[in-house]
Amino acid sequence: MGLGRIKGGVGTALLAAALLAGVSGCGGDAKASSSGGGASAQAAGASASAGASGSSASASAKPSPTHPSGPPMLLDSITPGKDSTVGVAMPISVVFSNAVATSARANIEKHLKVYSSTPVTGAWHWFSATRVDFRPENYWQPGTKVRIVADMTDVPDGNGRYGTKTYTHDFTIGDDISATVSVKGHTMKVYKGGSLLRTLKIDAGSPDFPSWDGTMAVIGKAPEVRMTSCSVGITCDKSNPNFYDLTLPWDVQLTYSGTYVHYSTGDPYPGHSYGSHGCVHLSLADAKWFYNLVKQGDPITITGSPRGKAAADNGYAAYDDTWSKWLSNSSAGAVTTSALS
Repeated sequence: MGLGRIKGGVGTALLAAALLAGVSGCGGDAKASSSGGGASAQAAGASASAGASGSSASASAKPSPTHPSGPPMLLDSITPGKDSTVGVAMPISVVFSNAVATSARANIEKHLKVYSSTPVTGAWHWFSATRVDFRPENYWQPGTKVRIVADMTDVPDGNGRYGTKTYTHDFTIGDDISATVSVKGHTMKVYKGGSLLRTLKIDAGSPDFPSWDGTMAVIGKAPEVRMTSCSVGITCDKSNPNFYDLTLPWDVQLTYSGTYVHYSTGDPYPGHSYGSHGCVHLSLADAKWFYNLVKQGDPITITGSPRGKAAADNGYAAYDDTWSKWLSNSSAGAVTTSALS
């Protein structure tokens, strides 16, 4: 049975508040919108000088350090969280509390400094006026140490706000765990370091409620999630055959719109049909094994579904965008990460 998420921990690391937004469930719509713009503002400064007239004496006073006037530019969150270990497909995601003007974004990117123990070519990408993500052109290498330094002090957002501090997050790229799901073959192959660990039986979304295709980095996971058809707009009518309201175990979240890999009591023996409203179903034993194996940022690739790829900002599906498309929404372009000593 396909499912909609009402509540449950998802494992995303936050700087100030919960980042996961909107309802999620197996088969909900996943439309991402982008907005931007706004008037540019120049940083205001202050200076003072004093002089004394006389035939042989003059004096001047150095101005005290000043900061631009205006309300603060704040960050809602930086993901991954501090000191976390994540998968090879995990982007760095920075969310601002208020909109950043298009004219200010290149300068903002220059102050979002990425360091890594193994230098990589990567770029920032603006999904909206408040969210910007960084990803390498190709996956991170396992074992890489990464630091994001958001040096926002006195940096303008183009809409009259100015940064007030520097934020620093260190994280590590863990083992290369990945999975590929064949919708038509009803199987999921799970790999570690490129070597096959297991082939698991699955059921994916039905023709009426197909799963997303593409590569989605794991957002997080929860041992139990309550899922309802009403929460994702499928139906709130209890007499409708597509109605459900269930709490299910071993839930690994792939999209904000509600795609999970998990066990379903409505489809306890997967591997033979299309059993969900968009999720990927495993047996109870396989779901628990997979849940214990994966971590945030591990890439899960689904193929053979007619729905098309998930939007890159429907969670952390950054690698659903080609590199050229990713660069098209970068204001500063491709950069090489600085060496992390």
